[in-house]
Amino acid sequence: MPRLDSFDRHLAALQPLLGEWGYLAVFVFIFIEGIGIPAPGQTLLMAGALLASRGELALGPLVATALAAAALGNAAGFEIGRRGGRPLLLRFARGDRLARVEAVFRRSDAALVSLGRFVDGARQLNGIAAGALGMDGQRFLAWNLFGAALWSFFWGIGTWIFGRDLDVIARTLHVARPVLLLVVPTAIALLLGWLLWRRGRPGPEPR
Repeated sequence: MPRLDSFDRHLAALQPLLGEWGYLAVFVFIFIEGIGIPAPGQTLLMAGALLASRGELALGPLVATALAAAALGNAAGFEIGRRGGRPLLLRFARGDRLARVEAVFRRSDAALVSLGRFVDGARQLNGIAAGALGMDGQRFLAWNLFGAALWSFFWGIGTWIFGRDLDVIARTLHVARPVLLLVVPTAIALLLGWLLWRRGRPGPEPR
C-alpha cells in the first residue's frame, strides 16, 4: 500500500522533531494549520501519540496541547475570515451563488465547523470560511471547541490505542461512508418502527 508507506515516512521524519521540541512542535504545527497554512499537524499528533505509547511523551498533555492548538488556530482563522475574508469571497461568488453558499452554510454550520476538521482542506479553512460567511462568534467558538476536542481525542487517543492501524481504519471508514450513511439510518428506523409496533400491541387480557 504506497499511501501507507508514505504515511510511515512522514511519521519517521516527524519523530526527531518531536524528540527535540516535544509539545511545542505539536502546538505550533497544529495552530498554523488552523489558520489556513498547510502543515502536517494531524500527522504530528499521531507521531506524538506513537511516542506516548512507548512512554516517550505523556498522552494527557499531548492531547491537551493538540486541543488547545486546534481550537485557537481555527479561532484565529475565524477572525481572519471575519475581518478580511468577505472581499475575497465576493471575488469567487456573487449574487445568487453567494446566497446559496450562505444558505447551505447556515443549515450545516455546526457540522461543517466541528466535523470538517476531519477532512483535509476543510480542517485548514473552516475557521476562515465561518468568519467570512458571518457565522455567529459564540456559536462558532462552541462548535469549534467541540470539534477540536473530538479531533484531538480521536487521533491522539485512537493512535495511542491502535497505533499506525488507525490510519487504515479511518480510510476504510471513509471509503465505506456511503454504505454506512444508508445502512445506519435504515437500521435505526426499523428499530424504532419495531419498538412502536410492540408498544401499540394490546397486552394480554386478564383472566
